[in-house]
Amino acid sequence: MLSNIFFQIFMAKKHVSDIKPLEEILSFWDALTPDERQFVRNNYTTHFFKKNEMIHCEGDHPTHMMILASGKLKVYKEGVGSRSQIIRMLKPGEHFSYRAIIANDVYSTNVTAFEASTIYMFKADMFLSILRHNNAFCYRFLEELSTDLAASDMRTVNLTQKHIRGRLAESLLQLLKKYGTEEDGATISMYLSREDLANLSNMTTSNAIRTLANFVNEHVIAMDGRKLKIIDEERLRKISKMG
Repeated sequence: MLSNIFFQIFMAKKHVSDIKPLEEILSFWDALTPDERQFVRNNYTTHFFKKNEMIHCEGDHPTHMMILASGKLKVYKEGVGSRSQIIRMLKPGEHFSYRAIIANDVYSTNVTAFEASTIYMFKADMFLSILRHNNAFCYRFLEELSTDLAASDMRTVNLTQKHIRGRLAESLLQLLKKYGTEEDGATISMYLSREDLANLSNMTTSNAIRTLANFVNEHVIAMDGRKLKIIDEERLRKISKMG
């Protein structure tokens, strides 16, 4: 307990400049009335999580709507034989846990911090109250749910119909799009273990390692530990498209 308090103090001091204000990262807050906006300012809380720390578990009852303020998170499910399947990755500014709140359901996924992360939390009943009384704000979440559903449908098809090379290429392109690159303009700003990359791509770790090695030999990517550098993005897109 005491060590966690010290960790939170350390995080608050070290990463305060990296944490974006709530209103800055949520463009749809402009749909709130002035009174609602002040209500949110007065009632949200900030929480810090260590690398690999669980934020919520499948089957838990939701208590808060959450927004990632800094860091990176993975959303995943435990499949057959305790094999994980990463559903999606989250970056700062994205929401999570609201589906279970709106559906009055338990969480259908697990969420874990890939790195030290900061999360804004807003109590579920307060979140629902604003949704019920502000049509424009509610519509923003309907749009987000619809976008997530379309992406989920496409991902389901890709993971079940594409071959290993196509699935892995698609995962690398997704990481590139979501997290961008480092200063060299080619190295993906997200360092995944081979196991996590395999779980994102619906394949075994050995297949992920072998396919990555093939991509290196074909001069499509370069690897330095967990760092992945895209050398030929056009070729990678062709591999993803051909499946």
